[in-house]
Amino acid sequence: MSQAQDRSSARRGRPPSQKARQKALEAARGILMDEGLGRLSIEAVAARSGVGKPTIYRHWANASELAMEALMAGFPAGSGGGPAGLEAALAAQIATLTQAFATTRGRQIAMALATADPESEFTRAFRNRVLLSSREAGREMIAAAAAAGEIGAPEDIEVVLDMIYAPLLYRLLAGHQPLDAGLGPALAAGAMRCLAPSR
Repeated sequence: MSQAQDRSSARRGRPPSQKARQKALEAARGILMDEGLGRLSIEAVAARSGVGKPTIYRHWANASELAMEALMAGFPAGSGGGPAGLEAALAAQIATLTQAFATTRGRQIAMALATADPESEFTRAFRNRVLLSSREAGREMIAAAAAAGEIGAPEDIEVVLDMIYAPLLYRLLAGHQPLDAGLGPALAAGAMRCLAPSR
């Protein structure tokens, strides 16, 4: 039976069990942490979790989708608010992301991104869950600072957001410099130099 037929048959059966789903996710995360992305398969997750393949296919179309959810579950998305003042708020947001990417799971995400198709489910999920949500939070923080008179409204907000968040992704994928505690304050300070003060 093909995987597509397997999924089709499984989805016509009983409703998916949330307990089984969680067991499969935990098993997938364990394989990723212990053995790496290349060792993750539906068969390996089924063997490790005790959850049948048809049940796993009720939740995920393939191993890539399962890996994506296992890695991204609980991963911090961008969030606004935080410390008073734009520079401190940006530094805190970037610090949260760099700390997350410095973990084993963060390194696994980087490895998966480096080999993933740009249009894959994994890449789209990362783009939406981490990159775009971080940019949107940054956009809101900058807009709030402009409204409060802390800075002037930037002429090209998209370029400013690229300058803030692109170095994080570049270091994550290229690995030429560490994702250390100094990155957040440095990027935030650079952003403030680019943003004209309020007049």
